[in-house]
Amino acid sequence: MGALYVLRAIGAGAEGDAAGVGWEVAQAQSQSRVFETVSVPPDSVMAATKGLVRVDIVSDTVCPWCFIGKRRLETAIKKFQGHKSFEVRWHPFFLNPDASKEGVNKLEMYKQKFGEQRVQQMVPMLTQTFAKEGLSYTMDGQTGNTLNSHRLIALAGQQGLDKQDKLVELLFTAYFTQGQFINDKQVLLSAAEEAGVEGAQHLLDTEDELKSEVLHEVKTIAQARGVTGVPFFIINDKYQLSGAQQPDTFAKVFETL
Repeated sequence: MGALYVLRAIGAGAEGDAAGVGWEVAQAQSQSRVFETVSVPPDSVMAATKGLVRVDIVSDTVCPWCFIGKRRLETAIKKFQGHKSFEVRWHPFFLNPDASKEGVNKLEMYKQKFGEQRVQQMVPMLTQTFAKEGLSYTMDGQTGNTLNSHRLIALAGQQGLDKQDKLVELLFTAYFTQGQFINDKQVLLSAAEEAGVEGAQHLLDTEDELKSEVLHEVKTIAQARGVTGVPFFIINDKYQLSGAQQPDTFAKVFETL
């Protein structure tokens, strides 16, 4: 068997915006990636076939491509059932750290920022992309600050990665498919209860709990990994993939581990 070539993302790849509001449009219109080929010795391809693969995901709960990336990663993981074990851990990122805690109308905010014509192009594209992954997409509801959602995800991570992943799924579903506000306390509590996360009420009643930890993690990951946009995937602390990659891209990396 010849050498296997793995696609590895170079540079930022994903789109991000420190101001936050421009990210979804920019990412939606820029799905191309720059890659380099990495030659992998054939002996390493089958090594540790049943080994553990750790996937660290940097994301924001109002990032549509993070939800798409989650689905595509899961599709790739299914191909390796019975051959490899996977550990998925979620890390915080703020597309707009200054977003309103009270929330603003999502659709109106985009229209004001980008113009109605541009939004009319964006919504059908995202709707179609979500549909391909078996998901619905809505621009209904409010958008706003995601700190509390990240604090809750951090709490879930302390109780188990399965709980954390289920919570992320529920939050994505609530925001993108049901039009619920990501900073609505009842939305957060409902997701936490369904995911089996304990202590959510106390966390949300206490503004500072896990706040410094989340903010510190956002800063350290960005500095250590050069993360400027999400989703951003770190696989076995070796490979870095930026953006909502296709399942085959993930699979090619998994085959080398």
